[in-house]
Amino acid sequence: MHSVSKLLIGVIAISSAMFLASCQGVSKGAVQAGQNVQLSVATAGSGTGTVSSNPGGITCGTTCSAMFETGKSITLTATPDAGFTFAGWSGACSGTSTCSLNLSADASVTATFTASLQSINHIIVMAQENRSLDSYFGALPQYLATNGLTQSFDGLPQFANPAGATPSVPGCDPAFPYDPNANPPQLNNCTFDSASPQVQSFHFQTMCVENPSPSWNESHVDWNLMDPVNATATLDGFVHTAANDARQIVPPFMDVNGLRAMGYYDNNDLNYYYFLAANFATSDMWFSPAMTRTQPNRMYLLAATSHGHAYPLTPTSGQVNVPIIFQLLQNAGITWKIYVHPDATGCTTAQCLYNMSYVNQFTYGQTMLQQFPQNFVTTDQFITDAKNGTLPQFALIEPASSVGLDEHPADTDPMPGMPPCCSVQAGANFASSLINAVITGPSWKDSAFIFTFDEFGGFYDHVAPQPAVSPDGIPPQDLLPGDTCTSVTGPNCDFTYTGYRVPFILVSPYAKKNFVSHAVADHTAILKLVETRFGLPTLTARDAAQIDMSTEFFDFTTAPWKTPPTNVPQQNTTGACYLDHLP
Repeated sequence: MHSVSKLLIGVIAISSAMFLASCQGVSKGAVQAGQNVQLSVATAGSGTGTVSSNPGGITCGTTCSAMFETGKSITLTATPDAGFTFAGWSGACSGTSTCSLNLSADASVTATFTASLQSINHIIVMAQENRSLDSYFGALPQYLATNGLTQSFDGLPQFANPAGATPSVPGCDPAFPYDPNANPPQLNNCTFDSASPQVQSFHFQTMCVENPSPSWNESHVDWNLMDPVNATATLDGFVHTAANDARQIVPPFMDVNGLRAMGYYDNNDLNYYYFLAANFATSDMWFSPAMTRTQPNRMYLLAATSHGHAYPLTPTSGQVNVPIIFQLLQNAGITWKIYVHPDATGCTTAQCLYNMSYVNQFTYGQTMLQQFPQNFVTTDQFITDAKNGTLPQFALIEPASSVGLDEHPADTDPMPGMPPCCSVQAGANFASSLINAVITGPSWKDSAFIFTFDEFGGFYDHVAPQPAVSPDGIPPQDLLPGDTCTSVTGPNCDFTYTGYRVPFILVSPYAKKNFVSHAVADHTAILKLVETRFGLPTLTARDAAQIDMSTEFFDFTTAPWKTPPTNVPQQNTTGACYLDHLP
């Protein structure tokens, strides 16, 4: 080979080696001018927001990585979502203003967003009907232990660790059986005496049950069978009141011995609720507001008072003229809707939905119907709003009572050949469709779904109602002659005690994980949360005295459920439904 050829080959070999070394150098270090570098952006913290770049390329959280020409000036801007706060940069930038970069190599930046109560832009409230805490969640301690969860929950004593005695209350003396033909009629009453058997707490085998009564008199007899106005709550009247209610209804119920008051469900029956209560935030000291039935308690849920009503309004009593939470919301420019399931006729007009909403107990309810009829919509619309990210700032879901999906026990026995009403599993499955729509929807990031029951329904609970603040100093105004508290009074004769415990679950990205509150609260604490979040005045002394739910139930620092659970179970719906025998 000629020497010139050898020289050329040598030059080529040296040049190739230098080119390879140069490429290796680029992959390990700085990029040459005019070439591209990669900028990666991440978001962190309990809040949410977006990061954009100038020149364009980054729109995080959808596009969080882009290539830019080396040495070119890049500006990143962090924009927190409504109610959230930008806390600052880390990585290639710092501080809380815009991030300016002149990159010579690949780089990464993190934008941290934080949350607070102001980050909750959608508060959703749903109260189903007539179930005590023990009747639904009495077996929750067993479920928690089985699943390796350590939170303490005050359920039925037989499920505690260590297990306590199964609670029981006196039943009807069998020597005086129910006789519909007895004369005089008072002999039909459930007789309580030294021969009365003890009726123990038991597991319901049927998902349907006849209604016990939670009304004023029965609630007080449940408190103390022998002396309903005594300061000491013996909690022994539940079977007695359920039996007498069954005997006095026309036609009478089948459970004339009141056994149904002592039944409970477990995690196999209500698997959806048990999962939510165990994983999100719940309470074993959440009470209905008053020792009486649905309507006055729902007045408290809307107005923090029943304005002296222990009974439902009558055609002659007229609507209650006090401020309600919707009035405060409207005056403050806060968006709201009331979602109602259509009745059996399928009617969806604002008037029909208003008629099924408990705002019709208040004079302001008529104003709502006349001025804002568009805000009365169906529960199907709730699912649509949740899926489309168009939920209002405050949403009330009324119970689907007209179609038997409110979990209320059966008010009447079925006609021959007709199926019984109303399965707790069907009601829970309906509730799950609403809650799941929020969990899987775009508004999950800034929502709080508060789920509870209006009152205890006459079912046994082993914890007594608690002292409470009178909302407005108005004692019961509509007690009937002979009612409890009309001849002899006691501490529970005014609205200075809560009602009985009811189930409660908070479902939110910010719900404390595996949390049980032991702080005494009633439904008016929900009103206080709404008032605090939106800067509203309190309605009465009752809501003003409630706990601060934002610190008790929420964790805005870590956002435990920023990514919602993916293993939420489908509610079981195959349980038996019958009324003709117990258990």
